[in-house]
Parts: sequence; C-alpha cells; structure tokens
Amino acid sequence: MVNSAALAAVPDAPVTRELRRFVARDGLSLAVEHFGASEHPPLVFAHGFGQSRLAWTGAAEHLAREGFHCLALDGRGHGESAWQDADAYEMERFVDDAVALTQTLPRKPVWVGASMGGLIGMMAEAAQPGLFDALVLVDVTPRWESAGVNRILEFMRAHPEGFASVEEASAAVASYLPHRAQRSDPGRLNKMLVPMANGRLRWHWDPRLLDTVADGGERYITGLTQAASALRLPVLLISGGRSDVVSDHTIDEFRKLVPHAEHERIADATHMIVGDANDRFVDTISRYLRRLPTHTA
Repeated sequence: MVNSAALAAVPDAPVTRELRRFVARDGLSLAVEHFGASEHPPLVFAHGFGQSRLAWTGAAEHLAREGFHCLALDGRGHGESAWQDADAYEMERFVDDAVALTQTLPRKPVWVGASMGGLIGMMAEAAQPGLFDALVLVDVTPRWESAGVNRILEFMRAHPEGFASVEEASAAVASYLPHRAQRSDPGRLNKMLVPMANGRLRWHWDPRLLDTVADGGERYITGLTQAASALRLPVLLISGGRSDVVSDHTIDEFRKLVPHAEHERIADATHMIVGDANDRFVDTISRYLRRLPTHTA
C-alpha cells in the first residue's frame, strides 16, 4: 500500500519527466510518460476513449511532488502509441496491456482510470486479482447512460475530413464543451492533432477504434458487472455532478456491486472531470491516497 510518509508535497519542486516506450505482449509499441522517482509508490493513469496521456499531465506532476511515481499511458491506437495493423481493437487487448505494464513495476500500483481507462482497470483486476493496490474510477461505472456515451461518439465521428487549422479544431471543442469559460490552449490542442496527407489536421486516435471498442461497448456490460462484484481491493469512485455518462442510478447500482467502495462527487464537473476541475480532482485523489493503509518501503 501507499507509504504516507512519502506524501509531503513540495509545490514548486521540479518534476522529472521521461517519455518511454513499452512493448505490449503482441509487439505493439506503447508510449508511457513517467513523472517522479521510480522508487516511489506507483500510480498508473489510464485515459478515456479518444483521449491521451496528456489529460493527466497536471495531476501527475502534482502527485509526483507528493512523492509518487506517476505513469501516464497512451492506450493502443491513441496519442503516441502505435496503431494496430489489421486486427480489431478489442477491450481484451487494452486489458492485457494494463496487466503487462503493471507487471513491469517493482510494486503494485494504484490504477487511476477515467471512463474507458477505469473499465480497463476493473477488467484487469478481475482477470488477475491482487494486480493493483487500489482502484480509482473517474466518472465510470459498469453500466453507463447511453445518451451521454452517444453524445461523445457523435463528436468523435463529426469531423472525418479533419480540420483546416488548430483554431478550427478549437472551435469544435468549444461547441462540444460549452460549459468551459475558456477555449482549449492551442499549444496543448496541437499535441492532440496530427497532419493528414492533404495538409489538414485530424485527431490523434485511430478511427478504427470507433468500429469495435465504441460500437460494441455494450456487449461488455455483463462482464464488467461481474468484474465489479468481484473487486476486493480499495476502490474510490469520483463522479461528476453534471455528468451525462454516470448518473445516480448507475452509481447506486455500482455501490451495490462494490459495497466497500468510497464515492466522491465533484458537483459542477461533467464527465470530463480532470479537464473541468483538475485542482479538485487532485485534492480528492490525494486525500484518498493518504487514507490508504501504508506499507514499509
């Protein structure tokens, strides 16, 4: 478990960052960014569908200052990780990546997963009980609200021709996230885009992900429900009070499956909790980590 003696935050201390490659068991090269010292208790951050490891940068830097070794993974087909050549993207591949990456670490990590990243964590722990020290689920439950998921998928399918500029992509994001007072930082948004052969810009993820993981998502609900009911490790669910993906109904169902799970709600956050309220997200997870049982270094 987490050694609380290591959790003395140094707010302005520099954080070491290193982007490394991890080779999955099927040979695919995945990008993993490391924050902080490798001898510290590990936290593995797994992003949601269509996102990338960059979503976690602020949280990972802060928690590295608190004495954690933070690893932010680009899932296969996302960010700077490789795309599959021909095989369909199946959740089982993502789960196998989670297990394989975790097994390279000197001690069991806390898995922090947003949306799809949380589902991967549940499935990995079910496949290999005891894989993680604890599980933090960020606005995700085994059953979700279809209307919210469909809204996300509509946005992801909305621009198959790409964008003429970063500014055009920024306008699309602003329309999709009208509750945010400021538009996405162009420099950061540029890292989420890659050039096409015709000079236009497209999102970083492989479009084929929509054909398998997204369109077939509901077939995993039975397995996810079984995986949740088998969880015996410490679990924290962080939900967004304005989420249209997770609701009171899905949370109540989850807490019946995992009665020992803790739940924290960030009232004015949507499904995109880390982007909406990163400071409160970091405070919530930091307080939770301090409450976990400790282990000797």
